[in-house]
Amino acid sequence: MDATERRLIEQIDRNWDREVEFLRGMVRCPSTLGNEAHVQRFVAEELRGMGLAPDAWEIDHAEIARLSGYSPVEWSYAGRPNVAAVLKSSSGNGRSLVFNGHVDVVPATPEHHWTVDPWGAEVLAGKMYGRGAADMKAGVAAMVYATRALMEAGVGLAGDLVLQTVIEEECTGNGALAALARGYGADAAIIPEPFGRRLLEAQVGVMWARVTVRGKGAHAERASDSVNAVLATVPLLEAVKELEAEVNEAPGRPQQFEGLEHPLNYNVGIMRGGDWASSVPEECVFEVRISCYPGEDLGEVEARFKSHLLEAAKRDPWLSENPPSVSFYAFRAEGSSIDRGEPVVASLVRSHREVTGEEPGFFSFTGTTDARFFNLYHDTPATCYGPAGANLHAPDEWVDLESVREVTKVLALTIVDWCGV
Repeated sequence: MDATERRLIEQIDRNWDREVEFLRGMVRCPSTLGNEAHVQRFVAEELRGMGLAPDAWEIDHAEIARLSGYSPVEWSYAGRPNVAAVLKSSSGNGRSLVFNGHVDVVPATPEHHWTVDPWGAEVLAGKMYGRGAADMKAGVAAMVYATRALMEAGVGLAGDLVLQTVIEEECTGNGALAALARGYGADAAIIPEPFGRRLLEAQVGVMWARVTVRGKGAHAERASDSVNAVLATVPLLEAVKELEAEVNEAPGRPQQFEGLEHPLNYNVGIMRGGDWASSVPEECVFEVRISCYPGEDLGEVEARFKSHLLEAAKRDPWLSENPPSVSFYAFRAEGSSIDRGEPVVASLVRSHREVTGEEPGFFSFTGTTDARFFNLYHDTPATCYGPAGANLHAPDEWVDLESVREVTKVLALTIVDWCGV
């Protein structure tokens, strides 16, 4: 480790308490879908205090709707900014780098299943608890404080460093899409998702399907002469799981997923049916997260899903005469991958080795990240590497704070190695 790297490590250690407080402040902002403005203001204020000039803007839906990788939405972008900032190079002779992090989080409901306040950012035994603590506000803290250490240590870069904090990673990815469309790109990208200090090499594609089933409503005293829409979904739910098993057993999966027993998950995540215990439900809607491998055509995946459910409906007396409606919205994310031989991967590996004395692991993710926008549509190699945590999208989510400090150091050394000084 040279003198510049040692200065950065020492500066990160000096700033550690501030970094934890910054993370705590973000976790205490309940930035669920549509409620991201508060945390984005908080992040922008931090960047401004570092001497950067953050750009906060609302996504132009008409602009991104025509771009590759766009996911269709049913909501507004008003009052929900993206934020980006650039630390300009001193010479312009080096390679540029993007740090991308998402500030949106999934709901914490039902909150009574938590043993701590989901928005309290409580620290217990070296772990910070809270919705988004791991996924992925800890990663945002790491990338911001790696940048702060660089600036406070007086290290000038040969290439630009771009920071993006975006919305909607959890449902569309349109935040990252909009940030790149606004010009906040670079020669490579790193996303500090909470993957336990492992490097991402592949991820599946993800889509959301909505299935609407019609029943025949009535007063409960006439239930035997009516059709309960909630119960009518059962053959379709069984069909979802049948198709899930079928696609996982199919031959020809990509090499990156060969070692995984069940890489494609079809998750029934939402079900809404009925509005009164004494009324037979007239309608039931359920929503499914479906997935596919890199290289699969999303239109074909959607058609396969819809066809499978409609075929199942034909075998049911009620559904054959009253077929369900199957539509798709939000996530329309293609699978993607990055070659282990990419120079940015080598840079991260070197920095991880320098900080930890160990070789990092690689893995393939059975979910999606915003890395796909860089790898697929902008010819920009992108991977994920971030802290360790658990219970993502579940009660008592936590992040290991010492892993956050370690990742901050790895990111700082990677900036210097990649961009040059």
